[in-house]
Amino acid sequence: MKKIALLFVAGTGLLYACTRVPITGRSQLNLIPESTIQSMALQEYQTFLSQNKTVSPTGSKDAEMVRRVGGRIAQAVTTYMAQNNLGNEVANYKWEFNLVNDKQVNAWCMPGGKVVVYTGLLPVTQNETALACVMGHEIAHAIARHGNERMSQGLVAQGIQVAGAVALNKNPQAQNIFMQAFNVGGPLGLMAYGRQNELEADHLGLIFMAMAGYNPQEAVPFWTRMANTGGQKPPELLSTHPSDERRIAQLQKLMPEAMKYYSTQR
Repeated sequence: MKKIALLFVAGTGLLYACTRVPITGRSQLNLIPESTIQSMALQEYQTFLSQNKTVSPTGSKDAEMVRRVGGRIAQAVTTYMAQNNLGNEVANYKWEFNLVNDKQVNAWCMPGGKVVVYTGLLPVTQNETALACVMGHEIAHAIARHGNERMSQGLVAQGIQVAGAVALNKNPQAQNIFMQAFNVGGPLGLMAYGRQNELEADHLGLIFMAMAGYNPQEAVPFWTRMANTGGQKPPELLSTHPSDERRIAQLQKLMPEAMKYYSTQR
C-alpha cells in the first residue's frame, strides 16, 4: 500500500476532531482527514474490481437497475447535503455503482461513493424499491463517516495519539487498525460496524431512499426477508446488525419522518 499520511492530535486536541452526523446530528470522533480515507478506500476498491467479475449494464437489466438506483440515491444525497450547507462533504465523491457476480447476500459503499452490490442479494430484495433500501443504507454508512469513526475509536483505544503527520505504513498499530476497520484482506466492505452505526444507517438510508422517490415503507418487509435468510447463520450483511425486533421498531418509529420526504417526490 502506498504511503498515506494520517493526522492525529493528542490531549484536548481531540475535541477539534468531533463532527456531527447529517440528519441525526450525533456527535462523532473523526481523527482522519476524509481525503485520506477516500484515497485508501479507492486503492482497495480498485484492487477488488481487478479480482472480481462485474456485470456489465449492457444487456443486463439487473446491472442497469443497480446503476439507476444508485444514481437516484446519489442525487438525493447531493441534494440533501447542499440544502443543509454540507455540500462540501460530498464534493469530491466520484460515484460508481457495480453489480458483482457473487452469491453473497451483501452490498457495500466505500468512502468516496464506490458502491458494489452482489448478485446474491437480488433474490432477497426482489424489487427495485427494496434494492434502494439496501443501497441507501450502505451509502448512509459512507455519508455518516462510520468507517472513519470506527478507525478513530481504534486509534484512541490503542493509545495512538501523535501530534503531526505519520506515515501509515511506518506505524504497525495504525496500519492494523485500518485493516480491521475496512476489512482489508477479507471480503471488502464487510466492516463490523457497531449496532449504533447500523441503526443510524437505517435512519439516513430511509431518508435518502425517500428523497430518491422510493417508498420507504418497503424497508420493513425487506429487512424481515433479510432476517429470514440464511437459517441459523445470518447473511454477512446482517452479521453485526441489531436485533430484528429493534430494527423493525425503529423503522416504524422513523416512518412518518421518511414519508414526509417521500411525499414531496410524488
